[in-house]
Amino acid sequence: MTFLARPVILLALALFLATQHSALAAEPATELPPTKAQLQIQRDGLPNFFTKVKKGGAVKVAYLGGSITAARGWRIFTREWLAKQFPQTQFSEINAAIGGTGSDLGVYRLDRDVLQHQPDLMFVEFAVNDGGAAPEQIWKAMEGIVRQTWVRLPKCDICFVYTFRVGYEKELSQGLLPRAASADEKLAEHYRIPSINMALRTVQIADEGKLIYKADPDSTEAKTAETKGQIVFSKDGVHPVEAGHRIYTEVISKALKDWSQSENTPIDHSKKLATTFVPDHWQAAQMVAVDPAMLHGDWKNLPPEDVLMKKFGKRLGQIWEADQPGQSISFRFRGSTVKLYDLLGPDGGQAIITVDGVRQKKLIPRFDSYCTYHRIATLKVASGLDPEKFHTIKIEVHPEQPDRKAVSHRLKDPEKELQGEKFQGTRLRIGGIQFLGDKIEAL
Repeated sequence: MTFLARPVILLALALFLATQHSALAAEPATELPPTKAQLQIQRDGLPNFFTKVKKGGAVKVAYLGGSITAARGWRIFTREWLAKQFPQTQFSEINAAIGGTGSDLGVYRLDRDVLQHQPDLMFVEFAVNDGGAAPEQIWKAMEGIVRQTWVRLPKCDICFVYTFRVGYEKELSQGLLPRAASADEKLAEHYRIPSINMALRTVQIADEGKLIYKADPDSTEAKTAETKGQIVFSKDGVHPVEAGHRIYTEVISKALKDWSQSENTPIDHSKKLATTFVPDHWQAAQMVAVDPAMLHGDWKNLPPEDVLMKKFGKRLGQIWEADQPGQSISFRFRGSTVKLYDLLGPDGGQAIITVDGVRQKKLIPRFDSYCTYHRIATLKVASGLDPEKFHTIKIEVHPEQPDRKAVSHRLKDPEKELQGEKFQGTRLRIGGIQFLGDKIEAL
């Protein structure tokens, strides 16, 4: 079996991050009319995928999502089911899932993590991590994902999948979609994208009295459920244990089997791009590697054997590190929004941001209350800029490290541990630049 999979980020990271109800900034949301929840909606189906599958040969399946997809669960089980169902076909997997991230990051990393590998089918799973976002924000990012894909790969079929977290059961028990999935469905209907709702089946089984949503495996609750023949879906109400992932796989495999029996006449999806769903979609979102010419001062490019490169390099690319005042990255770009693809960590510093010659008053720490370890993050630099003009950007190292007390509750002896080497430093670590626009260059 050939894999294009990229390593899954640390399990601890994934388990924390995807429990956050939104990877997008929470905003007042547009009220959407109630949308009916269905286990599967075929729409235009997956005609290009099944045409190729039935011919045999090599077929690539991409999985773009958060930690529910990153886990060794439905992603693996679905690929295994496909291999058994269509033994004449050699399936390979593109694992493009990062825990705790939503469509707002997915749209920037899509080309690097998915499209360059030229998949035949792409599953998109962000409805949990987009859960706290306004529909308008979801539409911008998700439409950007759809349009980027079909401009680059017009024969790549897309399928939206909806997973469960505690809090979604009220709507789903009433046969209605939670807000983020409802927003996705509006977009799916516009572009005739099929969707599969694993969350709905999870709630149906619970309503039948055959499943409880969460319990510690060693708890009395879990043991009681076992004696009653009930499935324990998860430990935390978000991330399924194997039994939960098996439910997801059953729903997906049923949909795929049904759709495979359709006529499946190939489609050129690029013909669907004539009209947009929202006018300010993020099709122009892109991510570029850091150009060394943008770096000022003695930045360090971490070598392949560095522990952070080993853990994060396949996502971030080459990681550049600075920790001294005066070290900076500067560039100009034409567009409306710019961010850095970077790392938070226990030795993270603070960033000074200057946009179009105006220094921002607020320092941006690369440290937070969860930083007992390093994890991938996005440093938001500027948004809402005039998209027709060039803008100058400068991010530099502040001489003082941020207050580390926010992490104290996670430490056994915070007074002593915060004085240790692990929590000392003013480091900025950058792997890429995300921007909405059409040009970027060093200053």
